[in-house]
Amino acid sequence: MEYLSFELPIKELMDQYQTCSLVGEESGVDVKLACSQIEDKIVEKKKEIYGSLTPWQRVQLSRHPDRPYTLDYINGMVDKGSFLELHGDRNFADDPALIGGLATLDGQKVMIIGTQKGRTTKERQYRRFGMPNPEGYRKALRLMKLAEKFHIPVVTLVDTPGAYPGLEAEERGQGEAIARNIFEMVQLKTPIFTYIIGEGASGGALGIGVGNKVYMLENTWYTVIAPESCSSILWRNWDHKEDAANALNLTPKDALREKFIDGIIEEPLGGAHYEPEAAYLSLKNSILQNIKAFSKFTGHELETQRQEKFIAMGQFKG
Repeated sequence: MEYLSFELPIKELMDQYQTCSLVGEESGVDVKLACSQIEDKIVEKKKEIYGSLTPWQRVQLSRHPDRPYTLDYINGMVDKGSFLELHGDRNFADDPALIGGLATLDGQKVMIIGTQKGRTTKERQYRRFGMPNPEGYRKALRLMKLAEKFHIPVVTLVDTPGAYPGLEAEERGQGEAIARNIFEMVQLKTPIFTYIIGEGASGGALGIGVGNKVYMLENTWYTVIAPESCSSILWRNWDHKEDAANALNLTPKDALREKFIDGIIEEPLGGAHYEPEAAYLSLKNSILQNIKAFSKFTGHELETQRQEKFIAMGQFKG
């Protein structure tokens, strides 16, 4: 496992625990008590560190290289062998940075759509670090419309630093593609449930983020711009990214207080990467609960609830 700078005290204790275990195996000496004491210290240190994370540290944790991505959640949640990935926007190309397809959760049909990052250098280039092109958003909309046709709930998983900013993306209508998705999603007559599982930045997140219910996992962020980009605009460099993170109110607690989201999904102590299976189960349970809660809504009621939810955000002065 990789450790972030503020996690180094945990790494030191983990190294001590491994050394203790190794000594016991090689020497035959009973070291259970010593190892147990180190385990207790690890738990205490985790509670101390993760219980008082700064906004910037939470941003760092959301980008942890071991953190589960969309495909990890899909493979960990859906019924075995049920995920059928669908490709292409029927216009230009397929976009590997935004994936989607049909699956079942405990027998319940769902259309799962999400941004996907890569772990190796080649995968990251292939997925463009989870930054979709216009054809990605158009593919997502095609799948949502397909779900609407067959009355299948839509689940979107957001983990993106933003939409791809390249020239070719702008030439193919990046802004229009995101705006079209928002326009169509508020009118979709099937339930949409959105989950921020990592980074949730700007229009890149909103392009698949208009849901009847929107949730954030505990160690994620969701705001109009990444802290580094905000710092570069205001201070002309990245040196003030921590100040920007503090000012942006980007944490799950901030978003819940401002009523941008409907709830926070608790992660295992230290983050979803420590116990991925527990994170998959928490997300799956939330999805199934929401599907059950919205199963009796008519298409018109779903559309109205979603529109009223987003219209109510913010304050307006005449």
